[in-house]
Amino acid sequence: MSDYKLILPSMGEGVMEATVTNWIKNIGDAIAEDESVVEIATDKVDSDVPSPVSGVLKEILVPVDGIAKVGEPIAILSVDGVVEQTEEAEEVDTNSDQEIADTAKTIEAEVATIKSETIITSSDDKFYSPLVKSIAKEEGVSQTELDQILGSGKDGRVTKDDILNFVKNRGTQSVNTTVTAPVTQPQAPQIQAAPISVGEGDEIIEMDRMRKIIAQNMLQAKQIAPHVTSFVEVDMTNIVLWRDKNKNEFQKKHGEKITFMPIFIEAVAKAIQDFPMINVSVDGDKIIKKKNINIGMAAALPSGNLIVPVIKNADQFNLAGLASQVNDLANRARTNKLKPVEIQGGTYTITNIGSFGNTLGTPIIPQPQVAILAVGAIVKKPAVIETPQGDMIAIRHKMYLSHAYDHRVVDGALGGMFVKRVAEYLEAFDMNTLV
Repeated sequence: MSDYKLILPSMGEGVMEATVTNWIKNIGDAIAEDESVVEIATDKVDSDVPSPVSGVLKEILVPVDGIAKVGEPIAILSVDGVVEQTEEAEEVDTNSDQEIADTAKTIEAEVATIKSETIITSSDDKFYSPLVKSIAKEEGVSQTELDQILGSGKDGRVTKDDILNFVKNRGTQSVNTTVTAPVTQPQAPQIQAAPISVGEGDEIIEMDRMRKIIAQNMLQAKQIAPHVTSFVEVDMTNIVLWRDKNKNEFQKKHGEKITFMPIFIEAVAKAIQDFPMINVSVDGDKIIKKKNINIGMAAALPSGNLIVPVIKNADQFNLAGLASQVNDLANRARTNKLKPVEIQGGTYTITNIGSFGNTLGTPIIPQPQVAILAVGAIVKKPAVIETPQGDMIAIRHKMYLSHAYDHRVVDGALGGMFVKRVAEYLEAFDMNTLV
């Protein structure tokens, strides 16, 4: 028998650690290959960690409620024979005490060097060119001093002449009062929640971990992005009639139920190709245009919480492929079987508020995306339709699209044209589409 270190695997971009919530296996239990050993929770999703080998759980290295780091061992298994570990684990094993000590000394030296230098950084309201930063470093101008210089450039930027003039006159009374004097900025009032009184018979319910995360994410999303919402009514009659006619045959042929969500996703993916500036993120004063079209679909959990699994490269699937992706992710979301990577990387999101009987909504944009589409309930309405014989009133299946977008980078024209294009794709759905 030999020891095998069970490593916490990578769980997607930006996820560096997880909390152990439950050990499924106890010390001494036999574990089959690919069998789940421990339940973990990140700030994005709950998940299980399976064992890549079969063996017996020998030692638990991270207790319940303990924090596990990606790439580090969380348990030790006894296995038959010798099992090759990953390179990441081998590097941990082979680092000698001397190597660790040398590394620590190197880091300390680098930190000391950094502390001894003047580091100038730009902020949202103070931008400094590389030349200005270089002069500040050479002349020993601190960040605080630089922030107090009144710039003469565009939008108040500090120019080369500004900082050279500051250096030349630094220390004089006139400069201290006219250039380096701190400028008092008005402070935004701190917003505090009103005190809540608890009356007799009131029930106090502690938020679970996921609800706390959702609350924080929603608050940040509203603080970061100025929301604007556009609404369009779409005629869904062709889609409703096609689905009613073909849903049984579709399930028989593909082994999948055909809901409306794959059709929504298909239309949105096409519209994103027409208006790619909807498929972006904002990083400071930069716009990052995304290459891939990764569409998230908000799904309600039995607990009442919300999760958003992501269909990667949604534009590359046909309708049957999208149906398979939607059903698989939705089913595993409801049974808490999603992997962390499956709820990451979304570039645009759809939420189906119609499933709750709602017709209109103003959804919150999930960061770092810049737009989200809410699809309402499909209802029968009398509507005016154009025919070769003239206008007529007929019963049609109608639905509202609510498109919320980040007004920092998406103006009303783009946001409005995009949702209108989605509606056009839905209304142009071909009744002869093959299942």
